[in-house]
Amino acid sequence: MRRRGGTPLSTEPLAVVPSAAEALSNRQSTDSADLVLVVEDDRDIAELVAHQLQKAGYASEILTSGSEVMPLVRERPPALVVLDLMLPGRNGLDVCRSIRADPKTSGVPIIMLTAKTDETDRIVGLELGGDDYVTKPFSPKELVARVGAVLRRARREQPPPSLLRFGPVTVDIDRHLVTCDGRDVRLTAKEFLLLRYLIEHRGRVHSRDVLLSDVWGYAYTGGTRTVDVHIRRLREKLPALAGAIVTVKQFGYKLIEEDPGLPARP
Repeated sequence: MRRRGGTPLSTEPLAVVPSAAEALSNRQSTDSADLVLVVEDDRDIAELVAHQLQKAGYASEILTSGSEVMPLVRERPPALVVLDLMLPGRNGLDVCRSIRADPKTSGVPIIMLTAKTDETDRIVGLELGGDDYVTKPFSPKELVARVGAVLRRARREQPPPSLLRFGPVTVDIDRHLVTCDGRDVRLTAKEFLLLRYLIEHRGRVHSRDVLLSDVWGYAYTGGTRTVDVHIRRLREKLPALAGAIVTVKQFGYKLIEEDPGLPARP
């Protein structure tokens, strides 16, 4: 395979470039937390980058037009976008601006690619919200290393959520408030901590001893019956969640994985 101008890129087998429609369909089964979207109109370069990303353990998808980007990233924001600036449809700077302007995608890290050496383009790209900038020609392995570095930095900087939501229930951690369908629900301090714990660890089964240890603390000397009492109170105060708090016989409890409109528990 050769780059424009005849320079060899690689002899390794490369990824197949999906169409925009195929990419959107394929993403339904892809964990967006590990997905890197490669937006590059030169298919040779795009496939080589995608291949190196996959070797490093990242899921990757390719788009070759700037006009295809926003529908995909709005559907399920990727972990990071590798974005060429010289694109058909919409140029990369315009795409970067749109990603940063959309509340759903504004936090997605962006690494920009360009064949231009003009310092002005690099400055504009970074000022628009690019997290890193790579000038062609580049080493695909170095680009993958930069992807890893940008993702690590983004994850360190990401603040923990102050709002937790499950079905109609919202938990405001900072203000220590719980609402259900917009209605305030009064919980005791331990009920609040237990609800928060269950939502943050949804889908997992917790023994009564683990709940006592993690919610009440190791110093708590009461029996496991107190867990049952607090679970019953949560079900009574939050009937919309009652069906989602499942009793695991002779063991403990779990909050189901789904985030539904929940029926009341019989």
